[in-house]
Amino acid sequence: MNKELIEALELLEKEKNISKATLLEAIENSLITACKNHFGKADNVRVNINPQTGDFAVFADKEVVEVVEDPVLQVSITEARMKDPKYEIGDVVHFPIESKSFGRIATQNAKNVILQKIREEERSMQFNEWYQKEKDVVTGIVQRNLGRNISINLGRVDAMLSEAEQVKGENFRQTERIKVFVLEVKDTPKGPRISVSRTHPDLVKRLFESEVTEVRDGTVEIKAIAREAGSRTKIAVCSNDPNVDPVGACVGINGARVNSIVNELRGEKIDIITWDENAAFLIENALSPAKVICVVADEELREAQVIVPDYQLSLAIGKEGQNARLAARLTGYKIDIKSETQAREMGLFEQMGIDDQEEGVYDDLPRDFDLAPEPEEEEYPEEIYPEEVSEENYPVEDYEEQDSE
Repeated sequence: MNKELIEALELLEKEKNISKATLLEAIENSLITACKNHFGKADNVRVNINPQTGDFAVFADKEVVEVVEDPVLQVSITEARMKDPKYEIGDVVHFPIESKSFGRIATQNAKNVILQKIREEERSMQFNEWYQKEKDVVTGIVQRNLGRNISINLGRVDAMLSEAEQVKGENFRQTERIKVFVLEVKDTPKGPRISVSRTHPDLVKRLFESEVTEVRDGTVEIKAIAREAGSRTKIAVCSNDPNVDPVGACVGINGARVNSIVNELRGEKIDIITWDENAAFLIENALSPAKVICVVADEELREAQVIVPDYQLSLAIGKEGQNARLAARLTGYKIDIKSETQAREMGLFEQMGIDDQEEGVYDDLPRDFDLAPEPEEEEYPEEIYPEEVSEENYPVEDYEEQDSE
């Protein structure tokens, strides 16, 4: 029977991921509870369990007294000396307790204690396991719709994808496998309550970490993300290795890496730009694919003035202002975009010290308005281009002979 007990504990340990020591402790507490229900108190009860063999023994410690006032805690000197003549008043005698003598109610209560302990440990293990996965991406299976929410099975636990965390236009079929971002894990009496998301910007970040080796090992760092779920995402990356192109690493060969992420996000467009510590350069990159004439950024007010060619204005702003809005979120700057014609009418070029320019000549201006210096005239060494060519160095006869031939 003891062998069967050990085998049962080992099976529970594998299935529920609960240590055998914890289960043995639960059995010990259940026996103490049974003693308390049977005798009315269990302050003097000890339980010894051998974790190797499963053998257990229950003892009640009783104090030797001359007159017994509490038979549960005390024993008379006469009865103690019947067990061993060496006992004196004040000694403690260990009396074995037969668990078979427990009544049906006491046994049932002991069983309930064991089951309750197993449920608590299982719930605790699940909570700890999923608490470590908080703010990470996991794969789940769509189970069913609960109103406007969706139940996602994550293995031994279920998660809830609320309406607010769903991407508009995404429809899932039952048993479909999807990747979700673990938003929050709460411990409840019924087990861990897990909230997941498909709209969180960090979902894109975690997908890049799982797909791009350079991002996972830290060679390429994701500095900022701006996302409008289901439509477009802008992500700024930089490289800690000068030999690694951060944008190329994220895109992959023929776009293989970024395309797998786009497919997971159901066709959501992803713009990958290069991070720059210079705010003007970063804002220009963030407005990609639009071309920018120049940028003036105020770091204190976190505002930026951007001038683009006339034909690039709609592209820079984007459909319903999406491109400019995402660029502002990505950089943290309030961006005001003006066309070249609008900038001239408002006198922005004059304020920048650039005037008397003809239309269209600003396309090649530096991004921070610093005019590029004019190239200096290259001086050629005299030995290559001598000022005077003498007949001694270049005889005329030689050319005449060549012409006659």
